[in-house]
Amino acid sequence: MAIMLQHHQRMRHFSTGELFRQAMNRRSALGQAVRRYVTAGRLVPDRLVVKVMTARLTPRVLRRGFVLDGFPRTVGQARGLDRFLTQRHAPLHLAVYLSCPRSVLVARLGGRRVCPGCGAIYHLRTMPPRRRGVCDRCGTQLIVRKDDRAATIIKRLQIDQEQARPLVAYYRRQGIFHRLNGAGSGHRVFQRLVKVLNGVAVGRG
Repeated sequence: MAIMLQHHQRMRHFSTGELFRQAMNRRSALGQAVRRYVTAGRLVPDRLVVKVMTARLTPRVLRRGFVLDGFPRTVGQARGLDRFLTQRHAPLHLAVYLSCPRSVLVARLGGRRVCPGCGAIYHLRTMPPRRRGVCDRCGTQLIVRKDDRAATIIKRLQIDQEQARPLVAYYRRQGIFHRLNGAGSGHRVFQRLVKVLNGVAVGRG
């Protein structure tokens, strides 16, 4: 959905996982600092997360608009992002929280299949491979990651919900929080999001 938003609204889309992988693949001091925490199995400090995520927010990106996917995850990260944007006179206009029944989320995440060869991602229902269980790109047998097993998904969802409470409260106080119904097809959820964005644009105008 974030990619759809990028094409529809001409906003840049930045994913936490993608930017972290890019940072660790570089030989910069920032990338190496992140790698040390990740390889040791430790949480990356908020200050480093903020540096990684804001490094791509150039003046041009700030002017045209952007979507941050999976960030911030803590109040500390949210405050760091706010400081960065305030210094550049580009305040955040909307914080969206996708809300879904747990059963729907388990079905969505549990249907994901990953190619260990080239990294391609599939979904049994929404984006299946042409040949069952085999990667379209390289022919490698697809796997189910540990993170995509039902028990792991349920545990992760519980942790995410607990961690999200103070962050939701933070953005509620700022008056930019919006809880969006994430049930239904990707197209329907996207339409709901565009409607919210249009309302924000009208309010700013």
